[in-house]
Amino acid sequence: MTRKLSLLIIGLTFCLGLFSQTVTGNLSLLANQSIKLEGFNGLKTYPISSSNLDEKGNFKLTYSKADYGVGYLISADEKPLFVILSGEDVEIIGEALSYTETIKITKGQENKWFEQYAKEHPLREQALSAWAYLEKIYTQDALFAVQEHPIKNIQTEKLRIKAEDAAFLAKLPKESYVSWFLPARKWVSSVSTVAQYRPNEIPSSIAAFRALDYTDQRLYKSGLFKDAIESHFWLLENCGKSLDSVFIEMQHSIDAMMINLVIDEKKLNEVTDFLFDLLERHSLFQASEYLALKVLNEVSCTIDNDLAKQLETYRAMKKGNTAPEILFEGDNYAPGYAVNNFPKKLSDLNSSYTVVVFGASWCPKCTEELPEIAKHYSKWKAQGVEVVFVSLDENKEMFKNFTSIFPFISFCDYQKWNSTAAKDYYVFGTPTMYLLDHKRKILLRPNSVSQMDAWVDWNLVQGNK
Repeated sequence: MTRKLSLLIIGLTFCLGLFSQTVTGNLSLLANQSIKLEGFNGLKTYPISSSNLDEKGNFKLTYSKADYGVGYLISADEKPLFVILSGEDVEIIGEALSYTETIKITKGQENKWFEQYAKEHPLREQALSAWAYLEKIYTQDALFAVQEHPIKNIQTEKLRIKAEDAAFLAKLPKESYVSWFLPARKWVSSVSTVAQYRPNEIPSSIAAFRALDYTDQRLYKSGLFKDAIESHFWLLENCGKSLDSVFIEMQHSIDAMMINLVIDEKKLNEVTDFLFDLLERHSLFQASEYLALKVLNEVSCTIDNDLAKQLETYRAMKKGNTAPEILFEGDNYAPGYAVNNFPKKLSDLNSSYTVVVFGASWCPKCTEELPEIAKHYSKWKAQGVEVVFVSLDENKEMFKNFTSIFPFISFCDYQKWNSTAAKDYYVFGTPTMYLLDHKRKILLRPNSVSQMDAWVDWNLVQGNK
């Protein structure tokens, strides 16, 4: 029995040796401090290994095949150092993670390539941007445009720099992780430079983003998952095209992302949830509506319940639909209406237009936006626009204190998110606004009071002159 147990232990040790690699090294200024190795799973990070450096600053951490991708070392100074976890042992020598100029990779070929490219590529990017600036001067300014040789030399040097960068990447073994990771990292990290200094490269950068497969485990474990989405849509938003053209480009990008995502429900939900929130925060509602309808109409996948309810807002409450009736049940406040003449429901209002606002006294943004609506109310009212505030408060005193200064209709049933109106209008955040016509047709989902006021000025005030 003892002999069998010994063989079992030897076998397990051998297997662990096959499937476990090390990240070792010496950080002389971090003696006796803790150090951690963490990895990426999509939008989240997770712990891989942790240890304490000895009195001389030596450390040893381990990782496995499950961690294949990119990880980062982090110590008490909170300065991360990214490492490639491709199945090789890695050795790092330096003073501290925060003193990047002292860090040297002494073992691990993929990490050496990563280290070299991380140092050289930013310099090439800076040089390219500088040459692009000079090229613009020499080709567009009459004082310099007559100088043919400098222009030709600038263009030659730009081509040389690009070729040098491409040659480095082309020499990387195709089966290596860095051969995929470094080009992807290049696209993600270069978007602001491309948009500002090299706009001619915007189409190729967008094409590269659209070619990314969000079900690819290499991307999921790279630490670029979140940055790729943000950089992609930031570049679209800042590509210099009209807003209508930007929305069309965003639709094409969403279509490209969904080709592979629809066969991976976990990543579909993760990407959709993040991208939908990103588009909403940037007030890109036309794009978020397209995303919502695209995902909801995809029958081959299952959407998480909470996300599905949020996305359903755009199917049920999209522009052109008829908004649900709202019964003014509960406590209400409405200056200008006699108690016995207070409207019982939304359709009782005689206004040409109605802005329905969902909010609450506990909502910080609402405490800014509702007083702004009050300032514009007399102008809006004169143009046939009524305002109805649906409060999601749960406390009667807080509701009354908050709404008593408002000149428009306010009511509350103290059911918060379970309010019938909130559920009928698929409200998941505050403030949420809808502009309706006299038949409750949805005309606009204003993202701010300023947008609503601009709509009044453009469509009503100017139109009546």
